Amino acid sequence: MKKTIITVVGKDTVGIIAKVCTYLAENQINILDISQTIVQDYFNMMMIVDMNRTEKRFGDIVDELNTLGEKIGVIIKCQKEEIFDKMHRI
Repeated sequence: MKKTIITVVGKDTVGIIAKVCTYLAENQINILDISQTIVQDYFNMMMIVDMNRTEKRFGDIVDELNTLGEKIGVIIKCQKEEIFDKMHRI
């Protein structure tokens, strides 16, 4: 399984989750786990997704999520699970 960590951060507005999840569904990316919070008008979401079924290259997904984030006013970061784990080891 090709697990990937996606984070979404920015000022809260209507439709952030819908737009991100629609993009993922359209690209055959399955959400395995999701957590979201809003703290004083700031939206924060973290997802673990499975990218096994997508036909797009990882770099293309990253670029398209960045573009989507710009359109909806949030920052979307996408990291492969193994990179994320290595970066966050103590």
